[in-house]
This record gives sequence, structure tokens and C-alpha cells, in this order.
Amino acid sequence: MANIKSAVKRIQIAERNRLRNKSYKSAVKTLMKKYFSAVEDYSSNPTDEAMQEVQQRMAEAYSKIDKAVKRGVLHRNTGARKKSRLARALKKQQEQAVRAAS
Repeated sequence: MANIKSAVKRIQIAERNRLRNKSYKSAVKTLMKKYFSAVEDYSSNPTDEAMQEVQQRMAEAYSKIDKAVKRGVLHRNTGARKKSRLARALKKQQEQAVRAAS
């Protein structure tokens, strides 16, 4: 443990920030998983309710990713990559549904 007062304070601040960052990262992962499961449900049963669920989950995930980027928890490019993966998953399922319908 540090003896210098400013070093002790920095350790406390670093721990506080680490816990805050951890909660944001965990929330982003959870929302992404919920979104991917909603997309799977939509692909197996393409109804309007399922699509609304997908859109709601996407909005929640996008919002949390944007907030994490704004607060410096995630890098800008990491946030963009995560949002791109979300959009790409939905597009892939929609293309498969179109192929199956024709």
C-alpha cells in the first residue's frame, strides 16, 4: 500500500473507475446477448411482435454502447464495431428469410 496521500487517493479513484467500467462493459454484453436471442426468435417466427422486440433490444444496446463510448469506457472504434455486429446479425437473418420465402 502506498504511503503518499495522493497515491492512496489515486488508488481509490482507479478502483472506483474500474468498477464503473466493469458494470458498463457487463451491461453492454448482456444487452447484446439479449438482442442476438431476439433476432434468433424473429428468424424462427417472423411476426410483427418479434420485430418490435428486436428493434427495442437494438435501441437499448445502441444506447448503452453510445453511453459507454461517451464516458470513455469503450473506444470509439470498439463501439462502432459492436453496433455494426448488431446490425449485421439482423440483416443476415432478414436475407435468409427472404431466400426461404422465394
